[in-house]
Amino acid sequence: MAKQCFGTSHVPLSPAVRAGDFVYISGQVPVDGKGTVVAGGIAEQTEQVLTNVKKVLALAGCKMSDVVKTTVWLEDARDFGAFNAIYAKHFPNDPPARTTVESRLMMDIKIEVEAVAYKPL
Repeated sequence: MAKQCFGTSHVPLSPAVRAGDFVYISGQVPVDGKGTVVAGGIAEQTEQVLTNVKKVLALAGCKMSDVVKTTVWLEDARDFGAFNAIYAKHFPNDPPARTTVESRLMMDIKIEVEAVAYKPL
């Protein structure tokens, strides 16, 4: 099975990697196209993160409906309700399996999301 990488990054990682029928999306953070952390709270940051997930999926020819698993890190578990409301809008039908944990993050952000998509070749 050959591995195919998609996108570029200023850090040593690939935004997306296809391995067979699966596409693995690196953790996405709430930064805009200029690399600036978006202003606002968990709602604004969740919206940006999921927009970024969608963009990276597209690099590999995938859509949000192809996502089968996500892992979510929240800086504060008290943000879960607001996060969940935004998340639900992005996965309105047959949402993926998900793990959500509270964790200190590598930047001054409120959320990070990684995803695994299934898209047969």
